[in-house]
Amino acid sequence: MAAAAAVAAAAPAAGTGNVEFIRARSDKREYRRVVLANALEILLISDPDTDKAAACMEVEVGSFSDPEGLEGLAHFLEHMLFYASEKYPGEHEYTKYITEHGGSYNAYTSSETTNFFFDVNVDNFEEALDRFAQFFIKPLMSQDAVLREIKAVDSEHKKNLLSDGWRMYQLQKHLASKDHPYHKFSTGSWETLETKPKVRGLDIRLELLKFYENYSANLMHLVVYGKESLDCIQGLVERMFSDIKNTDQRSFKCPSHPLSEEHLQLLVKALPIEEGDYLRIIWPIIPSIQFYKEGPCRYLSHLIGHEGEGSIFHIIKELGWAMNLMAGESTDSNEYSFFSVSMRLTDAGHEHMEDIVGLIFKYLHLLKEDGVHEWIFNELVAINEMEFHYQDKVHPINYVMHTVSTMRLFPPEEWLVGAALPSKYAPQRINMILDQLSPETVRIFWESKKFEGSTSSAEPWYNTPYSVENVTPSVIQQWIKKAPTEKLHLPKSNIFIPKDLSLKEVHEKVIFPTVLRKSPLSQLWYKPDMLFSTPKVHIIIDFHCPLSSHSPEAVVATELFVELLVDYLNAYAYDAQIAGLFYSIYLTSAGFQVSLGGYNDKMRVLLNAILVQIANFEVKPNRFSALKETSVKDYQNFNFRQPYSQASYYVSLILEDKRWPVAEKLEALSKLESDSFAKFVPHLLSKTFLECYVQGNIEPSEAKSVVEEIENTIFNAPNSLFKSMSPSEYLTKRIVMLENELKCYYQTEGLNQKNENSSVIQYIQVHQDDAILNIKLELFSLIASQPAFNQLRTVEQLGYITSLSMRFDYGVLALQVVIQSTVKDPSYLDGRVDEFFKMFESKIYELSDKDFKRNVKSLIDSKLEKFKNLWEESHFYWGEIEAGTLKFDRVESEVALLRELKKEEFIEYFDQYIKVDAPQRRTLSVQVFGGNHSAEFKKAIAEADPPKMYRVTDIFGFKRSRPLYSSLKGGPGRITMD
Repeated sequence: MAAAAAVAAAAPAAGTGNVEFIRARSDKREYRRVVLANALEILLISDPDTDKAAACMEVEVGSFSDPEGLEGLAHFLEHMLFYASEKYPGEHEYTKYITEHGGSYNAYTSSETTNFFFDVNVDNFEEALDRFAQFFIKPLMSQDAVLREIKAVDSEHKKNLLSDGWRMYQLQKHLASKDHPYHKFSTGSWETLETKPKVRGLDIRLELLKFYENYSANLMHLVVYGKESLDCIQGLVERMFSDIKNTDQRSFKCPSHPLSEEHLQLLVKALPIEEGDYLRIIWPIIPSIQFYKEGPCRYLSHLIGHEGEGSIFHIIKELGWAMNLMAGESTDSNEYSFFSVSMRLTDAGHEHMEDIVGLIFKYLHLLKEDGVHEWIFNELVAINEMEFHYQDKVHPINYVMHTVSTMRLFPPEEWLVGAALPSKYAPQRINMILDQLSPETVRIFWESKKFEGSTSSAEPWYNTPYSVENVTPSVIQQWIKKAPTEKLHLPKSNIFIPKDLSLKEVHEKVIFPTVLRKSPLSQLWYKPDMLFSTPKVHIIIDFHCPLSSHSPEAVVATELFVELLVDYLNAYAYDAQIAGLFYSIYLTSAGFQVSLGGYNDKMRVLLNAILVQIANFEVKPNRFSALKETSVKDYQNFNFRQPYSQASYYVSLILEDKRWPVAEKLEALSKLESDSFAKFVPHLLSKTFLECYVQGNIEPSEAKSVVEEIENTIFNAPNSLFKSMSPSEYLTKRIVMLENELKCYYQTEGLNQKNENSSVIQYIQVHQDDAILNIKLELFSLIASQPAFNQLRTVEQLGYITSLSMRFDYGVLALQVVIQSTVKDPSYLDGRVDEFFKMFESKIYELSDKDFKRNVKSLIDSKLEKFKNLWEESHFYWGEIEAGTLKFDRVESEVALLRELKKEEFIEYFDQYIKVDAPQRRTLSVQVFGGNHSAEFKKAIAEADPPKMYRVTDIFGFKRSRPLYSSLKGGPGRITMD
């Protein structure tokens, strides 16, 4: 199956040789390498079909370069470069320009690099790129902006303080050599960037400017993706980026591995915030980037992380000890690396931690004894080649981010492929890494609430309680001896690797999905692939089961049914996922959905296995208990979610007619037993209608036969649990209609009072799906989102998480403003949102014709953006079917209306629906008071309602008192194309 990689000749560039890029056979873009006189190395990409242009700059300066005692300075600098430059001195001119022209932007700081990236509508690329270039030429970094952005960095840190992911990562770094940069705290806080520097007499702005001198052109890599020709793009980058200074800085190199002997052979017990036990077994290894053609870690992670029969996971899952397992290399440097095996444990697994570690070492011993197998390596090579050559096109912003990271690490001809195609079979290299996964170098991190009261230390930055014990190789040997004797073995060859990658002929041009087949049991929508010429298919089967959502008990039982299905299928279907066939089964508002995507060749084999599992569902008590236990913990962890996430939940609880509270679902789940669950499943499936969608490299006759097979397996099998459903039983979720000129508000305390953050969501309900109203709301959101962020976050410094965006609930459109803050309570935040809308009135009224037209054009450009791949296209059409709107020509019709839209009509819409005292403004403010604001909460709930305000105290009483929007979705008898 191995195929030679396609090679593309690149045109010669100034100062560079001709580069022949190894690239995917399906890739039609043009590429060129350019090196400017200042040593900035650039990859140019020309894609005449693109609607978005993008760029990404990687600077080889990261948090490892932070000066001693100024933790977080690299991250802080990343924030500061967004503000203003000498050429564009207006604050946030870059972000404003990008947002107003259909784009997005972000940046991140890692250990050794800082990455900045954006995308924008193609017509606005030149101006956006020029603003971007100024980050690296002459940023202003004013004193005023410095202070404000330290607060933003601190707010970001406070958001992370109660996140177990951040806490455990820092704990791993803490237990490392103190003189190694890996040991450092990297994100920064008020303490590290303001308090401590002041005590030392440091001017943080001067330190920032000094640190910025590290940003030298010779340490930068840039990827630029545009619609124009390579010559044209080259002209742009030469003009814009040649002024970046080259001070010939040396890139940071780590002083060896961060772990010395004292940091190995450790068992670390840590106390998490959330419920759930996790085990991570970690070894330091030589970074496999050094042998990327040989791919030793790919081979080992494939076997150690396998989930089929005979694997570590299959055995510990059957024993009821673990819920998942991941294995592989993780690194934030080229100088050192780690191999880890991590899993979520059950309560029984917690009791058997030693057995699990023993079993893992047993498997490593088996790999050594059994030797390296060339057929396994060749199978992986074949899968990797297929993945590479049939890769889906992605958004330019994602493509440039991925590609820039290869420029530093690989020779130019391999920039597009990186480490994706290991091809050199080198068993000695695999054995070398395998030898490093030894008891002598192991570190075991074990998280559990059960360690409460038994820890002896606390990590200084996040205050995570932990204790450390030594685990010698002889102890590990004892664990290996007493580990289970179940038969571990290597996986069999993968039956799901596709053989037939041919493309089906499309006999007639089908622009939109059509109903191809209809019966009392199901309906099939079909669309052939007209755009992507790829041997892939997407199948969605929506099981509409009205008995799935009529009570909290029904919802949690349906949820558990779905989780058990996935659990039962796991060992068999794992090979399918390795071979590029993906499936998911998930809960919906009226039942559950099965979605499959990937190569069409073996799709029906996988689909049949899923259907048989559904049709012959049995309750396995041991798996029921393990999944129920995990689900209970997940529900309990709702208390530890970020306050803005809790606020969003309350908005949904107030608006949706069939939404059950988490507390009621948790209670129902706690009482659910396997025998009552076994009785529920036939009840659930006794009323079912299937809505099916098939799109891709598949002929109409085959699509029909797929659905016939589904019906036969599900409904017509002997002793089938499934029965058809009458149209009157078709249920859809509906949304509460708020009242004109009335502001409803709901105030509650955060469920975890240790979290200092408070949050507000101001939700402005506008209208039900309607083309002309939709475009006016989208236009307002486009115009207002950046000014809202600028005013509420940058100017007023209310909190790191701040946004204004559109919200869509079952066909009802709204605006929502979200703020999470430690500095102010939610009532105050809500008042500031109102003030923003009042202040913004004048901006709407004073909107010039030129600005109005520019914003309209930007929205049109965004709407006309082409689908990048089959999944994007099918998700759009399926979204219309699922919502019941069936506006398959939505884009064309809304664009036609936008072209005719007058500024006066837009202002009239704003006056009618959005401004603070608008006659049809319908507002809900959900306010979650965190630990910092308990006094303000007591005061707020004691206050009387002001005029035109209504306090929601009983959510369900309130819902019962309000009318509902009509559903856009009819029953199965009503769904038609007209």
